[in-house]
Amino acid sequence: MSSLSSSRAALGPVLAALVLAGCAAQEEAVEPAALVPEAPARPNVVVVLADDLGWGDPGCYNPGSRIPTPHLDALAAEGLRFTDAHSPSGVCTPTRYGLLTGRYCWRSRVKKGVLNGTSRALLEDGRGTLASLFRSEGYRTYGVGKWHLGLGSTQPTDYAQPLVPGPLSAGFDHYFGIPASLDMPPYVWIEDAGVEAEPTAELAGSKHRRQDGGGFYRGGGAAPGFEMDQVLPRLSERACAWIAEGAEADEPFFLYMPLTAPHTPWVPVDPFIGSTQVGWYGDFVAQVDAVMGALATALEEAGVADDTLVVFTSDNGSHWPDADEERWSHFANGPWRGQKADIHEGGHRVPFLVRWPGQVPAGAVSTDLLSLTDLYATFADMLGRELQDGEAEDSFSQLGAFRGGAEQPARSSMVQHSMDGMFALRRGRWKLIEARGSGGFTGPRRVEPEEGAPAGQLYDLDRDPSESLNLWSSEAGVVAELAAELERVRAAGRSRP
Repeated sequence: MSSLSSSRAALGPVLAALVLAGCAAQEEAVEPAALVPEAPARPNVVVVLADDLGWGDPGCYNPGSRIPTPHLDALAAEGLRFTDAHSPSGVCTPTRYGLLTGRYCWRSRVKKGVLNGTSRALLEDGRGTLASLFRSEGYRTYGVGKWHLGLGSTQPTDYAQPLVPGPLSAGFDHYFGIPASLDMPPYVWIEDAGVEAEPTAELAGSKHRRQDGGGFYRGGGAAPGFEMDQVLPRLSERACAWIAEGAEADEPFFLYMPLTAPHTPWVPVDPFIGSTQVGWYGDFVAQVDAVMGALATALEEAGVADDTLVVFTSDNGSHWPDADEERWSHFANGPWRGQKADIHEGGHRVPFLVRWPGQVPAGAVSTDLLSLTDLYATFADMLGRELQDGEAEDSFSQLGAFRGGAEQPARSSMVQHSMDGMFALRRGRWKLIEARGSGGFTGPRRVEPEEGAPAGQLYDLDRDPSESLNLWSSEAGVVAELAAELERVRAAGRSRP
């Protein structure tokens, strides 16, 4: 363990308290009673999912962040900030599946890892998504950004054929974006059920910025003229255009925008290059923040800002190891242990901001437990639509929390999942991890316990937010109780009653 890691473990509770207290001091919650009692029947909805943005990157979460995020900070000041929100997985594909379907991805065919740019479609035939939910209620549905849920029925995907199943069969009227992560070939633009141009060119791979490369990406097929650094600007441009189009229509609109950043390759453009104290990564985060500013401006100029519910979150923690923390003195994952892919908090505790004028209290903070799978039930509740059996099995409505607090939190527990398939169950202050190790990028990934040693991990997050003191052996009753609950959730095929 590095000296910085040792210091973080020792100061974990103090650091977490300072971060949370500092953020709370920046904002003053509005009493729910001051709000309009009934929501607009059909607000426009914009959901933005950053790619690998850490809990500690935005200033509204971490006053010590070395990356200016004025637009995210403004979103927090105008809305609600959750401090205990989590992605259902520590990596990309399973989180996207969970967010769109309200179902844990480990119930699908993907039990670990992620898909790539030539994987067949993951969403099951007839599976409800946020897009199909909104379209069934008369919404226009747009998607723009990183899909990463597989395309077509063959593997490898045939990009000369219609991309079905794909975004359109998942309920989107229109989709524009890229197939998978920006570091995965083929490098092509999806337009609805096809591509702008087929991957007839070849792009050589590039080393990571950490190795003084041009930004890590794998070599492979590419559309002629595909430019890495123009992906995020082009997605922002298309999203703003669709906001303007949706605002002109009689129907409300739903916009899902899974960003490609700040995931590798770190390819910011001017004027963001050199704009922060955290190198290429920090500059790319600053560009993500600017995208949120562009969306806010587009909503204002279209005259629909006050009639639109905006959610901003991230698919998992930042890929930010100890060496980066030491080099840049920046805690991308805040005070939490671990990073992207890990089962520890840094792998899946994510920023989650909601702005909904007149309905969500401005400048408020919620400590309620929230999973990104909860968006499905929340929006169904907002629309007055009851969930059916076989729909959004792991989704709980957070509408009460959105509006300033409910008598009881929406959920008391949740399941988390690491890149290599390690399970955890969170309930209240307790977090049970079934095995030893990180389950992700941080070494060691897996630890075979010696005879008599703890078989897994148990942490009291109230007293030990840095997950440094394993209580597995001393709290056998808690271990047994949480392990039984985890097994019930897995066996039942659902966690929602």
